[in-house]
Amino acid sequence: MELTERTHLATATKPTATQPTATAPTATAPTATAPTATAPTATAPGAPTRATGTKDADGMAVASFILGLLGLLVLNVFLGPIAIALASVALWRGTARRGRAFLGLGLGIADLLVLVAFMQFDSTVSWNF
Repeated sequence: MELTERTHLATATKPTATQPTATAPTATAPTATAPTATAPTATAPGAPTRATGTKDADGMAVASFILGLLGLLVLNVFLGPIAIALASVALWRGTARRGRAFLGLGLGIADLLVLVAFMQFDSTVSWNF
């Protein structure tokens, strides 16, 4: 019995014509590929991408508009220059919301003009109602 078990084991480990041999995967086997849309680009760590830069510029345009509008009522000495700076940076970065950026720029300038007008009217550095 022992002899037949050994020959059986010996033949089980040798590949025969009916047994397939283990081969490397062929070219038809599917391979995993990384999607190109989410693949990281070769940029410096923390550097904004084009999509992020445009979103930031759009946010700056909206913020300049809101701050310029608020500056007509309160704190125009602070909000006017901030609105002007945000609108300028948004336009420089190529925002898609150019109209809002120009409105923020105009409102920031108007904030400063209102401040100057009330300072001349009241003969003070600040103004109140």
